[in-house]
Amino acid sequence: MKILLLEDDTVLADVLIDFLQEEYSVTHTYSMKKALQLSEENSFDLYIFDINVPDGDGISLLKELRSFSDETPAIFITAYHDTNHLKKAFESGANDFIKKPFDLEELTQRIENIKRHFGLSSLVEISSGIVFDTQNHIVTKEDTPQHITNKESACLQYLYKNRHRVVSVDEILQNLWEYDEMPSADAVRTLIKELRKSVGKEHILNIRGEGYRFE
Repeated sequence: MKILLLEDDTVLADVLIDFLQEEYSVTHTYSMKKALQLSEENSFDLYIFDINVPDGDGISLLKELRSFSDETPAIFITAYHDTNHLKKAFESGANDFIKKPFDLEELTQRIENIKRHFGLSSLVEISSGIVFDTQNHIVTKEDTPQHITNKESACLQYLYKNRHRVVSVDEILQNLWEYDEMPSADAVRTLIKELRKSVGKEHILNIRGEGYRFE
């Protein structure tokens, strides 16, 4: 699980990095502008944003990311305790909110809840009778395991994570390949074709002229 952490408090940032890196891959920055750049260049599973940072605020950052159809789940951490900031955080597209000071175990439980809700655990029941092992790249359907390629695994995980909406071919290309290695749209069609063999074509719908949606 890859986490982007935006936190300008150096002491808290060090504590969070040491703690989170025991279980997750963590990329940290103190800057809102740098966080935006990192989110454009990499694919993350979770954002953890402080509300106030020197060059902006996490709420504005998340609003901008959501305007680009970035649905990566986000947790805000903040020293504010008023309902106004809580309201603004959720209106910007936040999925959870934690107030300073907080216990690290509380953060763990909130992350685990996000993982369950968005199918980010290593074993995910993506549909009745179909279990997806994201770590070992195995789809088990009707008790029959089938290995899939790393890229197929990444594509299936992305489609499932964004299952409430249609995902365009361009979006899949941008999130699964580096810019200088990006193939043609045919590569996505090949991935989808192979994935349908593993999970069933009824679970990956082709929305003509728009893209694909996991059902």
